[in-house]
Amino acid sequence: MQLSIWDIMAPAFFECLILVGIHSYLGIHVIRRKVIFVDLALAQVAALGTTVGFLFGILPGSTGAYWFSLGFAILGAAVFSLSRFRNEKIPQEAVIGLVYALAAAVAILVIDKAPHGAEHIKELLTGSILWVKWKTIFHAALVYAAVGVFHFIFRDKFLLISDSPEKAYEQGISVRFWDFLFYVSFGIVITHSVGTAGVLLVFVFLVVPAITSIMITEVLWKQLVIGWSMGLVVSVFGLYISYIADLPSGPTVVTFYGAMLLLVALTIFVIKAESKIKALSKIAFGIAVTVAVALIFRLMGGYFRSQNNLAEKLSAGEHAVLAADASNGDIALDEEKIDRMNNTDSLLYLFEHVNDYSVRFEIAKRLSNLEAKTGVRALIDLLKECPFPFIREEIIDEIERFSHRRFGYNSSKDGGQNLKALRRLERWYRETFSSDR
Repeated sequence: MQLSIWDIMAPAFFECLILVGIHSYLGIHVIRRKVIFVDLALAQVAALGTTVGFLFGILPGSTGAYWFSLGFAILGAAVFSLSRFRNEKIPQEAVIGLVYALAAAVAILVIDKAPHGAEHIKELLTGSILWVKWKTIFHAALVYAAVGVFHFIFRDKFLLISDSPEKAYEQGISVRFWDFLFYVSFGIVITHSVGTAGVLLVFVFLVVPAITSIMITEVLWKQLVIGWSMGLVVSVFGLYISYIADLPSGPTVVTFYGAMLLLVALTIFVIKAESKIKALSKIAFGIAVTVAVALIFRLMGGYFRSQNNLAEKLSAGEHAVLAADASNGDIALDEEKIDRMNNTDSLLYLFEHVNDYSVRFEIAKRLSNLEAKTGVRALIDLLKECPFPFIREEIIDEIERFSHRRFGYNSSKDGGQNLKALRRLERWYRETFSSDR
């Protein structure tokens, strides 16, 4: 049964909607407090919790990973609330930046001890919003609604501290205590968001709608309407572009958000300018400079690429030597090098002789781009023999992205528990590529 675009993209769309709903509101607080990167820092701290859990064998997305992530987020909330001083000599943003850098560094050190840590870091950054489940969306909606009700009840205190902390101090309000409650509620939202959307998309959902709405109006309810409307438009078009162009959903939505923010900023610049002609001429000049810089980098890229003749050296008589070197660890095969290989025989030979499963996965993906039948066969074979659940999850994601179908494969279970899913996968492969035989 062929799935429609709605069947594939509907869960991601509704996940984006509930993310926009809560993050647009929290983003306004963040902008008013002038702690722009608190979301990025708290998301990184929550991701560090997931990373520590992963070191203990707890898979991302599991209940254990959630509690690890939430625990670290609450610790981060405590740090941020304690770093708020009435007469601060060091800006709180400096503390937030330091926390982000430390959390990122520790995450790298921790994940270095775990198998296939690079794939885990990539997952934390970009998320897997395309494969979010309805159950996850429902739970997140309940949590976000509870946080929204909490903020509505205590909106006067939260808004006063965000807008005028000095007045809050004068009224005898315990700013640190309410800051802690704010960041804890913030951390609860982030913990749910990072698991599906990734650090980058969560940050953009928080900041871009808030910046856009604040540029247009200072009225809170109007800011919320503008932020929610923008999120709706970006979610629809971003996910649609990712579908038709076969691009990762999270990064595509992030890029489209950036493009929308730029378009809104330029429009406001022209509207408020005394001379519309001068404003338009400045924009035209900026576009011309951007195109010129892009052309320069394009020429540089072509020149340096011509200096690297790795792909040209992969003749039929040399690929066996390269494969032997790779399997012995004498040569580093990374995604960039594999993407430059165009010889399917060489890639297939490498796939059969290289030992590293993550490298074999990249080779199989490259094969599927060059020759779909051979590449998909390699992906299926690798799925059956790979012992690592995290890589199996990436393999089945790649196959389902290619086929636009779901086969019911659970990467956390062993092969015997996925027999039905593998049979469906093999049946689809035979039906799809039978005409090639």
